[in-house]
Amino acid sequence: MKSEPDEFSFQELERKGKEPWTGVRNYQARNFMRAAKVGDLVLFYHSNCDDPGIVGVAKVSKEAFDDPTQFEPKSDYFDEKSTKDKPRWSCIEVSFHQGFKRLVSLPDLRDSAALKDMLILRPGNRLSVTPVTADEFKAIAGLGGLRK
Repeated sequence: MKSEPDEFSFQELERKGKEPWTGVRNYQARNFMRAAKVGDLVLFYHSNCDDPGIVGVAKVSKEAFDDPTQFEPKSDYFDEKSTKDKPRWSCIEVSFHQGFKRLVSLPDLRDSAALKDMLILRPGNRLSVTPVTADEFKAIAGLGGLRK
């Protein structure tokens, strides 16, 4: 999952310990989140910053539930078509797991043969939440300096 660090950074997640991942307003990304299970590991990507890339790993600590921001009129993520009876948007809670020893940049991802089929690297894909395979996760963790 990705976030702009000036909005919510990986360091802020480490400080807080856990956080609901709200504000996703793309149906495909929402559906990927709905499939997440407690304990699933999540790659955390900083976007729209001086050094974009994957900075660490979070863990799903609570499975999908109604995103409360869809009901808050003052929220940037308010959705007037969403009701308590028929909510449109979900979120998950994530907890800090482990930081990378080094940032894994988009060029690093593109240069890795092990990641050639990765969903997020396909042309036109700009989703904030996408699944990765176990092999992709292992390759990225290795690029970030982690060994399992």
